[in-house]
Amino acid sequence: MSITAQNSRRTGDAVPNADTVSNTRVTSIQALPTPAQVRAELPLNERAAALVARSRAEVEAVLRGDDPRLLVVVGPCSVHDPDAALEYARRLAAVADLHRDRLLIVMRVYFEKPRSTGGWKGLINDPHLDGTHRVADGLRMARRLLIDILELGLPVGCEFLEPTSPQYIADAVSWGAIGARTTESQIHRQLASGLSMPIGFKNATDGDVQVAVDGCTVAGQRHVFFGVTDEGAAALVSTSGNEAAHVILRGGRGTTNYDSASVADAAALLTRAGLASHLVVDASHGNSGKSHVRQASVLRELADQVREGDPIAGVMAESFLVPGNQPLTDAGRSALAYGQSITDACIGWDETAALLDELALAVQDRREKGSVVPDQLQV
Repeated sequence: MSITAQNSRRTGDAVPNADTVSNTRVTSIQALPTPAQVRAELPLNERAAALVARSRAEVEAVLRGDDPRLLVVVGPCSVHDPDAALEYARRLAAVADLHRDRLLIVMRVYFEKPRSTGGWKGLINDPHLDGTHRVADGLRMARRLLIDILELGLPVGCEFLEPTSPQYIADAVSWGAIGARTTESQIHRQLASGLSMPIGFKNATDGDVQVAVDGCTVAGQRHVFFGVTDEGAAALVSTSGNEAAHVILRGGRGTTNYDSASVADAAALLTRAGLASHLVVDASHGNSGKSHVRQASVLRELADQVREGDPIAGVMAESFLVPGNQPLTDAGRSALAYGQSITDACIGWDETAALLDELALAVQDRREKGSVVPDQLQV
């Protein structure tokens, strides 16, 4: 008999075994529907699939500089109300069609919210906004909304936070992002290497751009890593690398990096890394101090920089039907104002439409001046 067993018998303690040392801090494990099941319940039709394929190729062309339009990723900070998000999408689809020759508009449809100190983690994680975390409902709600938006002819963009959730929704996504908190994560860099759409890496929360450049470099390489199959089984995933990875400038703690000098510095980092300097600039987050009023001003400044030929292939903005934001309280969804963000403050719809007009005019002016982005984006 082992010394441990002898001591356990003398003290009356149970002898440790596999059951007593596993999942000691896990309170429950619940099975989810498999990715294959959810996609079969809510399939993409041929029209939607064609839109996804076409818009992915168009985004890549803009990022390379082969398409002279400006990529604009705009929409709510995070989706908490699918009905309000769909109303926003209807309005945005009309504007996207109006400016289709100058702007390539992709709706920001974020379902997973990274949190620095806790809080609501997004529609997939807590779709009913009440702490019940009915993730199966959230996955279906998210996929249903993506399909509804695609039916309007509008491509969508998502941030990928969980390494498994893309299995449920990525086939409906035209552009993706890796956030500032995960841009250094090897897991997310490997994930990006296998995703089928262009992926933007944001600079770190402290403003460090080099980590985003490194993320693009790593995502462009082949990888082998743990994952799951469409049937939910553990698997080994091999990827070919994502050549459409790019940097997103979003500012940092107390710093901004959207000005011409910062854009040029970031482009130089990409050049030194042997990458094309196809930059996207986020007008929100650190670049606006999370102020929706300041965010609108940043977009106007970016329009001027686009007009002057700065190597900006795209811009991002947080926008919703109603400006500002509101707290999520214990009263839940019933106490919320319709169409207003419950996370970061957003630009309201009327100002968003006016800003998109300004960006379209800036692109037109850039063309007339001959300040064509492709030459500046080449390594």
